[in-house]
Amino acid sequence: MSNAKAQTAITPTRADNYPEWYLEVIKAADLAENSDVRGCMVIKPWGYALWENIQRVLDGMFKATGHVNAYFPLFIPISYFEKEAAHVEGFATECAVVTHHKLELRDGKLIPVGELTEPLVVRPTSELIIGASFAKWVKSYRDLPLLINQWANVVRWEMRPRIFLRTAEFLWQEGHTAHATSQEAVEETMTMLGVYADFAENWLALPVIQGEKTAGERFPGALQTYCIEAMMQDRKALQAGTSHFLGQNFSKASGIKFQDDKGEMVHAWTTSWGVSTRLIGGMIMTHADDDGMVCPPKLAPEQVIIIPVIQKPEDRDRVMAYCKALEQELEAQTFAGTPVRVHLDGRDMRGGDKAWQWIKKGAPIRLEIGPRDLEKDAVFMGRRDKGPKEKVGMPRAELVANIATLLQDIQDALFARAKAYRTEHTRVIDTKDEFYAYFAAPKTKKDNDPTPIHGGFAMAHFNGDPKLEAQIKDDLGVTVRCIPLEPGEPGTCPFTGQPSAKRVVWAKSY
Repeated sequence: MSNAKAQTAITPTRADNYPEWYLEVIKAADLAENSDVRGCMVIKPWGYALWENIQRVLDGMFKATGHVNAYFPLFIPISYFEKEAAHVEGFATECAVVTHHKLELRDGKLIPVGELTEPLVVRPTSELIIGASFAKWVKSYRDLPLLINQWANVVRWEMRPRIFLRTAEFLWQEGHTAHATSQEAVEETMTMLGVYADFAENWLALPVIQGEKTAGERFPGALQTYCIEAMMQDRKALQAGTSHFLGQNFSKASGIKFQDDKGEMVHAWTTSWGVSTRLIGGMIMTHADDDGMVCPPKLAPEQVIIIPVIQKPEDRDRVMAYCKALEQELEAQTFAGTPVRVHLDGRDMRGGDKAWQWIKKGAPIRLEIGPRDLEKDAVFMGRRDKGPKEKVGMPRAELVANIATLLQDIQDALFARAKAYRTEHTRVIDTKDEFYAYFAAPKTKKDNDPTPIHGGFAMAHFNGDPKLEAQIKDDLGVTVRCIPLEPGEPGTCPFTGQPSAKRVVWAKSY
């Protein structure tokens, strides 16, 4: 048997060096690149089109649940942060701060001058600046609930940046709501968690576990934080979205008070929730392979790529005419509520070179069409969820009639594959020794070898002690990713022997 490795479009492969593979996929797919500004990224057209599709779908889901969009300032007075102590402590080390308002040329160099009376924090999150507006808008229980969403950029000074996963500036949406009662606010928190889970699984093809964060992982200032957690192909967890029940902490800090139906002045109950361009990183790390990006069809910028294969100049006109007619037929079909997105790649290049470019970009379906295909009124089809050489012939009429079914098949296959991978690498653990062995990095042959992929999700009991969680994090780099919402059986914490209400999800994470 040959030991030769199969040639792949991406080197190193996932198995060789997962972090480098991730960056190479982004490069090969032309999704984004590092900016000249340290820690910031330039999102290129194919990557930004993914974000636009994410934004379009989520925006529709938010509006369907009664939310409306607004916009709030990028700059937040530092005094606002001082109003909520836990919030300040949680974000203090990540803040970019504006202290001057103009530049002056001195000896050939620009020097900041005009010191601000009060420094301004560049938005890391908007609870307090939005709270200031809510305090003006809410006067009576009749003004509630107030359901607002904002699409914006935020800045969190990241010391170890990685494109899409952790950058100093990134794009996101942040929902902020105010309610008359605690129960309404809790219901809102859980509703939006459900929206995120629905979007992750049915649009990103990303299986997620819904759960509550422990106190140590909670959003600063929140009473409860809920999340959706997904497993990447290196078996680490990615927090793909969060929804926070803030109680009355932020309404008291911002003075969001109203007259209730009994005529008494009371503080509102608030929530916040958000997802970001990190979802694109999650999409890459869940679905991409050693040949490049794999886009879930529902969110792919282009769902079908038509590649004319023309070897003789005299064949060009009739092949292109056939391809253009097919493009129009496919665009007349619908998938996931919108017309099928079709791109005819008419560039003067070899068909094989074009095909590989689209494979690396992750386009769901490739159609290669040459003179012989015209004679059969057929196409040669490749699916991105299968190997690049697994192409099949298909009559043109059959393709057009079944294009939505084919795209949904790919979407379903990606979800099933990701879910099977998560199941394969999730282990129920009942002893401390097994837990530590599961997450301990295996020894490598050479000092410069990348750490092999190991571990995964551990379903183990936990007594809830923050000091114990911190100790395990120090020992293994492992944390409780969430306490699942699904019912669980009580048991015994393997680290302390104390009672535990249910198993929690332990994992290394991004």
